Amino acid sequence: MKATPAAQQELLRLQALDTRLQQIAHRLGSLPQAEQLAELGRRDDAARRRRTEASGALDDARAELKRVESDVDVVEARIVRDDARLAASTSVKDVAGLESELTSLRKRLSDLEDIELAVMERVEELERDVHGIDDEREDIGSEVTRVSDERDEAAGALTTERDQASRDRAAIAEGLPDDLEAFYERRRVAGGGIGAALLRQRTCGGCTITLTGSDLEDVRRAADDEVLQCPDCDRILVRTDESGL
Repeated sequence: MKATPAAQQELLRLQALDTRLQQIAHRLGSLPQAEQLAELGRRDDAARRRRTEASGALDDARAELKRVESDVDVVEARIVRDDARLAASTSVKDVAGLESELTSLRKRLSDLEDIELAVMERVEELERDVHGIDDEREDIGSEVTRVSDERDEAAGALTTERDQASRDRAAIAEGLPDDLEAFYERRRVAGGGIGAALLRQRTCGGCTITLTGSDLEDVRRAADDEVLQCPDCDRILVRTDESGL
């Protein structure tokens, strides 16, 4: 393939921009805030699971409290009824029976009130747990907002730089012969992102191998407009005054 030395040297500018674009893409994909946000997400997921468990336990405790309160209401109502019957009764046998039942009912009421107090304390404790988890998740949300803002700011600067580099690359590529650009692209794909390298002091900038013997002689004898490739890595070798030929 033939191309003017000037066109070949433009490949170095194109390569520099392609390398820069790769670096920017890597930085965009590995912003430190990304890992911070991932960790915050894991913390929030764990807090959300704990809240679900605590909320379920709170619902169960509240349901139990309602059942106990209902039982207390029933026993209190029976005590009121039996007290009224006792006050109105003239039968010794009925009085004895009512007094015995009232003793049992008051013992039952005392037991229920103890249970009610214990359940109320459990409800209050679970409510504190749920509120504490809600506060924790609110703090995590605030941190997510802060870190997201930092990420967006960093990504915005990189995106601006990427867009400028892309425009510069397009301008250079537009001025290259189509066949040379296409050849460069093939070499870049095959070369892991490097399609053209400067030959400096007889050393390939792509693979850092120094040309010697017949390989070096072939390069020295080649015409200036001959598009050369490194015999070791197949990348395009661009010759300049720095090549040491």
